[in-house]
Amino acid sequence: MFIDFFLALRKATIPVTITELLSLLTALQARIAEFDIQGFYYLSRTALVKDERYYDRFDQVFSATFDGLDNNSLEQIFGTIPEEWLQKQAEKLLTEEEKKKIESLGGWDKLLDTLKQRLAEQKEEHHGGNKWIGTGGTSPFGAYGYNPEGIRIGQHESRHRQAVKVWDKREFRNLDDNVELNTRNIKIALRKLRKFARQGSPDVLDMDDTIRSTAANAGYLDLKMIPERHNAIKVLLLLDIGGSMDDHVRICEELFSAAKTEFKHLEYYYFHNFTYEHLWQDNTRRRVDMTSTMDLIHRYPSDYKLIFVGDASMSPYEITYPGGSVEHWNEEAGAVWFKRLTDAFPNNVWLNPDPEKNWDRRQSNQLTQQLIPNRMYPLTLGGLDKAIKTLLQTVKPIASQQQAPLN
Repeated sequence: MFIDFFLALRKATIPVTITELLSLLTALQARIAEFDIQGFYYLSRTALVKDERYYDRFDQVFSATFDGLDNNSLEQIFGTIPEEWLQKQAEKLLTEEEKKKIESLGGWDKLLDTLKQRLAEQKEEHHGGNKWIGTGGTSPFGAYGYNPEGIRIGQHESRHRQAVKVWDKREFRNLDDNVELNTRNIKIALRKLRKFARQGSPDVLDMDDTIRSTAANAGYLDLKMIPERHNAIKVLLLLDIGGSMDDHVRICEELFSAAKTEFKHLEYYYFHNFTYEHLWQDNTRRRVDMTSTMDLIHRYPSDYKLIFVGDASMSPYEITYPGGSVEHWNEEAGAVWFKRLTDAFPNNVWLNPDPEKNWDRRQSNQLTQQLIPNRMYPLTLGGLDKAIKTLLQTVKPIASQQQAPLN
């Protein structure tokens, strides 16, 4: 693989030598870039390319050579990781057969009623049980245990991702818009979503018109200025953050960074799991500096392209029930607010970073696809291409669109 990569670089007229290739192989043997495609990209570029003029060509060759490379492929190159290193000891307390025997209480209302009852009756701490609020057991209430449908209380972070509500104050970090992409493929894909226009104050020299005017003015310089040419497409980006989206932070940061580079008219907001009455722009201040979703709908015109980014992985109650939000009590179901957003911005798509093969395994994903029919795409280059084509289509008036009922 590395010999082919080396020869491809030479074919692209990048001046690389055997010595530099050996330096890269020595660094890999020292495990400087372990199981990380981003780290491997920077390591190989540093070892093989000595002149910044060749960075663009290197990106093209790297993308063509290692297209589709993921952590599984990296394991084949660098070795395998023992399973014991990746498995938490707590996971060994229950076998898969034992987990299957644990039944949920039977729905949202039953969970809340039972929790109220437990709070009224419980007098002391419990650990390892299946009924009371505690830790390490199979009760639907508490922390560091297992239950197929419960309310998580007092746990540092998600483990099984099956809680329907989280009774904790959680903090999320903002996505980094300064991430340098390991390839430029996402930027190139986003450039298809373009509609150039010249608007604003004339502050750019129009060379052609200046030459014509100067020639017509007997050689006296006659400067002509025009507004800057820019992409007139307006994008409203709504990003799911935290929870199961922690697995997809890297690809979302790459998308976020590319979008901020490509679109002059870009507005972005965060949400957790699903859209409700409030959104926010700074995760460190999400409880004190929120934006009303209704204000957002009224603030931006309907020609904004609305892009949701999320894995649609959550409890189905978060979409269909008032009060179903995992973090707060929402007066209206998430589906109601989602419908308001998609009606206000009819040019909309959903980008899902989760592999497409997993979509039908989760009821929440199926519900989301019903709310945005035929407009959920995987967060891949092919998915981006299809999503952009959808956003550029002429959308029928909202009145003529019929929303499929939620099952």
